[in-house]
Amino acid sequence: MKITNNTNVQKVLGAYKKKLEGVEKTSKLKQENDKVEISETAREFQVALNAYKKLPEIRQNKVDEVTRQIQSGNYNPSAEEVVHSIFDRKI
Repeated sequence: MKITNNTNVQKVLGAYKKKLEGVEKTSKLKQENDKVEISETAREFQVALNAYKKLPEIRQNKVDEVTRQIQSGNYNPSAEEVVHSIFDRKI
């Protein structure tokens, strides 16, 4: 039994061919490549962030200086410095 002579099958095939014609037309369109643009502010932020990441976590020269002052008995911070230090650390 052949189904190609059936009118319903022919209608379906005709609709399918129409859909394919539309696909062929769109495939001929030129596609553009995607682009990513970074703003100047974002570039500046990235440079600053990279510089921050390169900083040492502890400033050893400051630690050494205070250590020397404590050992020699010359470290006498003012009350104001102590208060600012406490509030800066949120203790």
